[in-house]
Order: sequence, then structure tokens, then C-alpha cells
Amino acid sequence: MQLSDILAQMGGLQSIARELGVSEADAAKGAAALGPAVLGGFKKQAQQTSGLEGLGGLLGQLGGGGLLDDVLGARPTNVARGNDVLGQIFGSKDVSRAVAKNASSQSGLDASVLKKMLPMLAMLVGGFISKQQGGGAQAPMAPAGGGLGDLLGGLLGGSASGAGAKSGSGLASMLDLDGDGNPLDDIMRMIGKVGR
Repeated sequence: MQLSDILAQMGGLQSIARELGVSEADAAKGAAALGPAVLGGFKKQAQQTSGLEGLGGLLGQLGGGGLLDDVLGARPTNVARGNDVLGQIFGSKDVSRAVAKNASSQSGLDASVLKKMLPMLAMLVGGFISKQQGGGAQAPMAPAGGGLGDLLGGLLGGSASGAGAKSGSGLASMLDLDGDGNPLDDIMRMIGKVGR
């Protein structure tokens, strides 16, 4: 299952489309293009913070499941919270800009729209991870069979044979230039943030 499918099932794409004034189809294209870097950022953060438990603690400090609720709610999204998440998973605004630019070339959507979408997507993914880790009360929102938890779990496996990379067009493989299962390091290398 693709990230955009999961987001559509929970109402995230509809919320993004409504707030940004784009079609749901464009929101889905944007999420598909931005998703690998966002998931890669969460993977990298989890590796640096003792796995999913450490990542859950960090997400709790950033707003936990409330991040998801903020985007799905009727009020305009407080994107400052999403920018805080991006700051943690990407480390700098330069990386966020590079991710949006790269996603623009992949999706054909304007980079300025993708820059606005990026913090909202980070909030949806981070909030969803928090709710999944929190267990029961939020389970009805989770799509049956798999879902983002499994998708991220596959990425956290650390190998290209993880669940996220099994299908040739999976999220992990879309931007993963060096085949290590994490596209974020490739994007950071492109903007000179990581040496080889």
C-alpha cells in the first residue's frame, strides 16, 4: 500500500487539498513525491533515537497524535508544528527546500505548493505513527492489513529488502539512489550536507 492510499483513507489528502486549494489528485501526487523523503527522515531519526520507541518519545514532545488531529481538523493547520517535525527529521530548511524541489521535478507540481504541503505531510505521518504506537483507541483509523506502521517498520529494518522496498516502485525505492533503503541521505548528498 502506498503512502497516498493510507493518507486518503484517513482523510489526510482531502484536508491537504482543501487547505492548499489543490485537487485531491494533486495532493496525492504531491504526497507520493514527498513521502519517500519524509519516511526516510523518520527512519533516520529512529535510527538515531533507539528505534521506534525513541522516535515515539520525540514525536510525543512535538505533539504526538495531536499532529494528525491538527491537519484533519476543521481549523487551518498550525504548520509551525509541522516545521518543528521537519527540523527534527531533516535538520535544516535547506533539506526541506531540496526535498520540495526534487518532488516538484518528479510530480510536475509547483515547488511552492509542495513546500506548503511538506509540513502538513510530516504532521500526518508523525501523528499517525504516534497514534499507532499508542494502540487501541485510534486503531479504527488504521487501514486494515499493513498500513503506515508496517511501511515505516519495513524502512526501519535497515535493508533494501525491507517491506518498503519489496516492490520495485515502492516508496523507499522511488528516490533511493544508492539502494540503501533511505532516500533522505541521497537528497542530502545532492545539496552537499553529507559527504561520501
